[in-house]
Amino acid sequence: MKFKKKFIFITALSVVLLASACGANSNNGTGNQINTPSNTIEALPPNDDQGNNAASDEEILIIIDQTEKPSEGNSFDIGVNKLPEGYALAEMQWVSKGNLIVNSVQEAIEHGANGEDGFYISGNGQYMGFIFPDTMKGEQGTVVFLFTDSQGKELTWKKQITLN
Repeated sequence: MKFKKKFIFITALSVVLLASACGANSNNGTGNQINTPSNTIEALPPNDDQGNNAASDEEILIIIDQTEKPSEGNSFDIGVNKLPEGYALAEMQWVSKGNLIVNSVQEAIEHGANGEDGFYISGNGQYMGFIFPDTMKGEQGTVVFLFTDSQGKELTWKKQITLN
């Protein structure tokens, strides 16, 4: 029963995130690439960790926005714009030579409330991002998002970036 409540919560959170991203810029062409002045963001097909081939309608589109903000500290914003039906966000990771940061959705919600470093989701689910210390600035690594469905199938989305 606990898993069912958690799955419903994560699914609802994903719906809120998708709905909040409706106003974001999108690429209506046939390509899967969006260019911004400070970085390039790509939509990547998911990696199916259980060896099953993912259908083409199971693409994941996540926007990572590293444009400078007027606030203090180091961070980038995240927008989940397309998610395979039936899947919900389960975990977010930063993987580099010097750091491994893994946050569950619950930890990200806690970080959204307390401002702690790592992945965060705002209290109302409208904003997502990653906060990092000055020591990580310029670090190259991979942002990884893990999605699961009710049967326990997993899909991952990965993007290599340099922290600005």
